Amino acid sequence: MTVVGPFGLSVRDQALETDVQAGLAAVEAGLLEATKSEVPFITEAAQHLVRAGGKRFRPLLVMLASRFGDPYAPGIVPSAVVVELTHLATLYHDDVMDEADVRRGVESANARWGNSVAVLTGDFLFARASHILADLGPEAVRIQAEAFERLVTGQILETAGPRDGRDPVSHYLDVIAGKTGSLIAVSGRFGALMSGADESVVDILTQYGERLGTAFQLADDVLDIASDAHESGKTPGTDLREGIPTLPVLRLREMAAQGGDPADLELVELLDGDLTDDARHAEVLTRLRAHPALERARRDTIQYAEDARAMLAPLPECFAKSALEELCDAVVHRAG
Repeated sequence: MTVVGPFGLSVRDQALETDVQAGLAAVEAGLLEATKSEVPFITEAAQHLVRAGGKRFRPLLVMLASRFGDPYAPGIVPSAVVVELTHLATLYHDDVMDEADVRRGVESANARWGNSVAVLTGDFLFARASHILADLGPEAVRIQAEAFERLVTGQILETAGPRDGRDPVSHYLDVIAGKTGSLIAVSGRFGALMSGADESVVDILTQYGERLGTAFQLADDVLDIASDAHESGKTPGTDLREGIPTLPVLRLREMAAQGGDPADLELVELLDGDLTDDARHAEVLTRLRAHPALERARRDTIQYAEDARAMLAPLPECFAKSALEELCDAVVHRAG
């Protein structure tokens, strides 16, 4: 058994491991090339998060999806660079919105250079991704544009909150389908499409990515509560402090409303208070870590991961399919 990619994903075939590692190395080189500018400061800012590392989850999915066609087709590595550049750009913007100080274990761009530089750097990365897309053809441009629209719509829905009478959990799942699921779905789609895989395979891997993306974000929600900074690479409880209603919090509110338990109601009241206060924030974080709502969120994560796995059933048995199935396990493992 060998190891490749994020979360210690195991690949049981030497040829597949070699090819995937080579592909990811080419993506890394492509990311550095795409973030170069004639202006040294722009290069420094644009490469800040590239050099900080990261799981490269989306490029890995592109590489594995390409195994169902020609994995050496010329569009595969550039399309993987596009999805990762797009993802990186959203991180710069997210950190501004969240006022985050840490990203991937390093100082966030907004903390280092200010909000304006962070926003403009994200825009620069979007521009570079678009430049690469132009060489991949109009279909790739359309796919990316649709995903980007969904991504932005998800962010707006999160900011606006659920409309009156809408179930907050359902609303939130729509939010993360847009914010996270859309781009991970594109990763599966690009890998299959650029490799020339059958249309049915392209659809399967798109749907797989959509569900895996939701599980991936739900695992992040759990990590925001349950992990320390070393595990997650960012400050624990960041979403909590910013009042972002992630799934563990939504499940807590649901349980409090249905059961009326005094301790649950008290915790909800604490949540509704000023969580910029460090002591209050620490108390809420500690109590949430011990609350059944966190375990409920873990179970939700497992369900979406299992739904992703089920999508793979029609694909032929091969090492790439096994690796995609292991990604489902790896996502669940992140959530504990």
